[in-house]
Amino acid sequence: MKIETNTNNSFHLTYCTNIHPGEEWSKVFANLKQYIPALKAKLSPDKPFGIGLRLADVATRELLQGNALAEFQSWLTQQDLYVFTLNGFPFGGFHRQVVKDQVYAPDWSKQERLDYTLRLVNILAQLLPPGKEGSISTLPLSYKPWFKGNPLFLASITTSASLNIARVVAQMVRIKSDTGKVLHLDLEPEPDGLIENAAEVVDYFQTHLLPIGGEYLATHLRISQQAAEALILEHVRICYDTCHFAVEYENPASVFQQFQAAGIQIGKIQISAALQVDIPTDIEQRRLVKERLLPFAESTYLHQVIARESTGRLRHYSDLEKALPDLEHTTASQWRIHFHVPIFIHDYQLFQSTQDDISNVLDLLHSNPACNHLEIETYTWEVLPQEMKLDLAASIQREYEWVLSKMLVNSPFLELISC
Repeated sequence: MKIETNTNNSFHLTYCTNIHPGEEWSKVFANLKQYIPALKAKLSPDKPFGIGLRLADVATRELLQGNALAEFQSWLTQQDLYVFTLNGFPFGGFHRQVVKDQVYAPDWSKQERLDYTLRLVNILAQLLPPGKEGSISTLPLSYKPWFKGNPLFLASITTSASLNIARVVAQMVRIKSDTGKVLHLDLEPEPDGLIENAAEVVDYFQTHLLPIGGEYLATHLRISQQAAEALILEHVRICYDTCHFAVEYENPASVFQQFQAAGIQIGKIQISAALQVDIPTDIEQRRLVKERLLPFAESTYLHQVIARESTGRLRHYSDLEKALPDLEHTTASQWRIHFHVPIFIHDYQLFQSTQDDISNVLDLLHSNPACNHLEIETYTWEVLPQEMKLDLAASIQREYEWVLSKMLVNSPFLELISC
């Protein structure tokens, strides 16, 4: 759905369909048919309703065969739906199996990642309605622990990734020339990603992507280095996941400012919340907190932890199960855990969520509309502790309603309008 304010700021709001299990296109389409029309009827009955589509590699191949894409387009038209953003981070299986660090594979140095993303680009170019920008979120290049202690290998990976991303930009430039549609690839920083915070994003763009990718584009398109770098800044942006930046203890206004000063755009904001634990001083209370956190140390996804000392120093753990043994004796005052929890809940008895960071981002967008693609992304419904599991359709609706209520509070003149 599209949200527009009286100050002429407009936003497209959706949820990411990566919350539904199923990698093959037939399963993806079945999930869309099951959930999307019912949500539209409740949330946007008389106006077009946007979809944030997650497509695995196998689904992209199937969707581009035969009449599958045309049939999907026809269904979208019939249901008054539109696709404006894709999630191209997970390449393969994402549910009901051990994912962990394999969510980063293949990384951006690999041909498979390039080919998969080019298929996403071609699909979105065909699905995207005229007059709208299209976004594709993707992984933060690679997984940092894979290269620990091997700087030469890391440099090689970063160079290969920059060249492959430039090849995607070249395809997006051709699409814009042929159709007028603007697509962008949105790198998604997260804890332990090869780029995980604002400073690393800016450094990567300035040190690697712009000079290396720019040189490739300048040669390939026969343009100047300056023109090539401008194209990269138009077509490569950042996916700002509110959970990820909260886990990194980054201030949204500061991040926005750093990116804008470097000419880096935010292409999509994923609205999600992390777990936040204020560490008690009493040992028995710490043991109770540890016991309550055990169900969150599940085996499907990585749940990185960043602990903050009272001095501000940060300590990183690659997964919650590796952090828990330190809980009783840690000198940290707070932990933030990369576990996407429902955004409409702030307090979980002994711990909280980083919901306040979401509110800060939504507040910021009214004065600094740096991005107009908003995507709710709570993908962990199946692995939440049993007492937190709610009806999925009702939960998705509650997440929409929470976001809309926050934006309505922040801007009393805001109304939903047609695309």
